[in-house]
Amino acid sequence: MQLPDALRAPAPQASPAPALRAWLLRPAGPVPVLVLAGVLLARVARVAVAFAQGGMDNAFVVHAGQVWLHGGAPYADRRFLYLPSAVPFAAAQALLPAPVLRVAAPVVCVGCIAGGWWCAVRLFGVPARSRFAVLGLLGLVLFWAPVGDLINLGNWTAVGALALPLALLLADHGRWTAAGVVLGISVAVKPLLLPVVLLLVLARRWRALAWTVALPVVLSVGAALIMPDPGGFFTRTLPFLLKGGDALMRPFDCSLPAVLPRLGVPPLLAEAVALAAAAAGVLCAWRRWRRADPGPARLAETAAMLMLASYLVSRPSYEHYLVVVVPLLVAGALEADPAARSPWFWAALVPQVTGFAFPHLDPSTRRAFKDAATLCALTLVLALRCARPTAPDAARAATEAARA
Repeated sequence: MQLPDALRAPAPQASPAPALRAWLLRPAGPVPVLVLAGVLLARVARVAVAFAQGGMDNAFVVHAGQVWLHGGAPYADRRFLYLPSAVPFAAAQALLPAPVLRVAAPVVCVGCIAGGWWCAVRLFGVPARSRFAVLGLLGLVLFWAPVGDLINLGNWTAVGALALPLALLLADHGRWTAAGVVLGISVAVKPLLLPVVLLLVLARRWRALAWTVALPVVLSVGAALIMPDPGGFFTRTLPFLLKGGDALMRPFDCSLPAVLPRLGVPPLLAEAVALAAAAAGVLCAWRRWRRADPGPARLAETAAMLMLASYLVSRPSYEHYLVVVVPLLVAGALEADPAARSPWFWAALVPQVTGFAFPHLDPSTRRAFKDAATLCALTLVLALRCARPTAPDAARAATEAARA
């Protein structure tokens, strides 16, 4: 008895045409490199000219650091959404002269994005000076809006965009403890990568897990001892987040608990749907890890699935959070069977192409619907890939069906 076609494991796709792949892996000439450098410098210059503190989101962080340096409580401002361990990092920025800060902040942000892309391509064995590496980063910066938005805002999500591929690169080389340290520092700055601790659990890397958890805890306790009202994180910040922030944040929140009620879904039902979708995403990540095929795609796709699942349910979630995930998946496009080879993967990214307009969804008060569509479509594409049956699973199912 044969297994139905829909349940069969898909055959691995062939790698890109050898001639095209060879061309992409050759070193880029000086012109693309200079164009990329010019575009990155232009991004830095734009933020430096427009924002005195390196972007609107970075300004909230700098203000919290200034308040702490003057003896105040950083959590008096509810828009400071970070752990106590982040306060010293904020204070370090607040100590910089304004002319230095307005240039240093976008430089660091752009550096994190470029460094994360470099780690991602190196994870898949692609040379950093190759045409694929140079043109890939150029395309992301020029044509994919979340990258530009992240740089303009100066959001600390850029730290996660560097930390996740760096940690996976270290893990792929067997340096799991160092990967745990990188993740721990990133969580201490901004707890965006907390879902990746499940990857360490799946991999049974307990020492790396200990570093990931211990670093932000120790740094937060240390910072709490030298700041007034550290409990404000629990009494003001967490309730503020659980209620969806304020009128400034809600229109941009693309998580399911934020978007579904705006479509008429009761809030409790929206929460239940979001939790179920996130749980399904975690299950898909577990299945992808369990497949245990060789190569770095196992690490990249499991981590990306965990992050996307968290974006569905956590509040707030913004479209620039995708900068942590999408470049990591795009970097594996030259592999034999990558997620980025699916046309549905690219279709999911279309709503975020720079200059691509959607009727009635472009005003800032409605853009969350477009962002949620991208998030859900991308999550579904990767979830189906992660959950698909492997060849051994399909064979086992066929055997059981034949016996029945």
